Amino acid sequence: MDYFEELGLGSEMLEAIEKLGFNRPTQIQRESIPHVMRGRDVIGESATGSGKTLAFGAGIMESVAPGQGLQALVLTPTRELAEQVKDSLRELSGGRRIKIAAVYGGVSITPQINDLKRAEVVVATPGRMLDHLERGTVDTSRVRVLVLDEADRMLDMGFIDDVERIISACPCERQTLFFSATIGGRIADLSRRYMTEPVKVSVKRYVDPSKLKQVFYEVDKNSKLSLLAHLLEHENTDLAMVFCNTRRTTDFVVKNLRANRIKAIAIHGGLSQNKRTRTIKRFNDGSVRVLVCTDVAARGLDIPDVSHVYNYEIPKDANDYVHRIGRTARAGEEGKVINLLSEEDHDSFRRIEHQHRAFNIQRLRTPSVRKIKVVRPAAGGKRRRPGPKKKPFYPRRGWR
Repeated sequence: MDYFEELGLGSEMLEAIEKLGFNRPTQIQRESIPHVMRGRDVIGESATGSGKTLAFGAGIMESVAPGQGLQALVLTPTRELAEQVKDSLRELSGGRRIKIAAVYGGVSITPQINDLKRAEVVVATPGRMLDHLERGTVDTSRVRVLVLDEADRMLDMGFIDDVERIISACPCERQTLFFSATIGGRIADLSRRYMTEPVKVSVKRYVDPSKLKQVFYEVDKNSKLSLLAHLLEHENTDLAMVFCNTRRTTDFVVKNLRANRIKAIAIHGGLSQNKRTRTIKRFNDGSVRVLVCTDVAARGLDIPDVSHVYNYEIPKDANDYVHRIGRTARAGEEGKVINLLSEEDHDSFRRIEHQHRAFNIQRLRTPSVRKIKVVRPAAGGKRRRPGPKKKPFYPRRGWR
């Protein structure tokens, strides 16, 4: 605990941290918390899972007082992350009677209206927070601390206008904290307009490259499922995350893994909030060991003990690849990333190799695998009767 005492935290915060079992700060905590505690604006760049919530949460808990209305607002890109941050902040509050509310879409707005009347800290997704502002059901006039968590993801998801309107609704005299896995031009532009002489803290590596093995297999598209099932059965796996680019592919992969007696669950933006929450819980407690997901699960969520990351489809954005592989080889543990490349993945894969030349992604010989039965989605709607064949088109002589 001496490490945390040196960061200038108060006794109540130190007691809460000790109860949570933290022994020493991570690099992002060590480098950002002193600035946060002095009231400086901070831009923190660090990978998912590196301890950013404690970094800004400590400052929030030190500045917020019970019974004085909404004083701290945290914006997050997803509902899952909002719930996770809310739970983490409640743990950090210790015995203090700080009321913390999570506000996001996909659920009834009425209970949130009641929670907002009493909350000193609100963790919200931009769309629903803006909805409350327009309804007049939230008062941001006393906000002292404004946090954008996973800021780059929020901007990637198209929330830039909502975020700016929310920032403008908060007092000018406030502390503003941006935490993100990557800091790009749009975040830099936001910081110039809405932050005061921010301190930039950058921690590039959280995944240990010496413990992370990256490989790829060349495989025909029609054999991807068979190879994935084979690897899931034969690799020495603890928890595995299988990434797809779309909801439709995610559901297709899960359905086929289950049809071939591999317990798997899915998470993507098309599921209800309750189902997404239950899915993450089942995966975290190990009752299901294969999570098939879109990139919504790669960012911000704390999912420990992932030994394998499978890219069933290669992401088009090279940064998304970095976020995906960051789910494994963490906290001193070994991890493995397995990429399944068919013809349509080659352009995306070449982009990753070009932008991240330091990656050593080894090609492995594709094993002979048993062809599994593939379950296709049921065709929707009525079958159309075939119409008359069209006559072939022949251009007229002299046609240009």
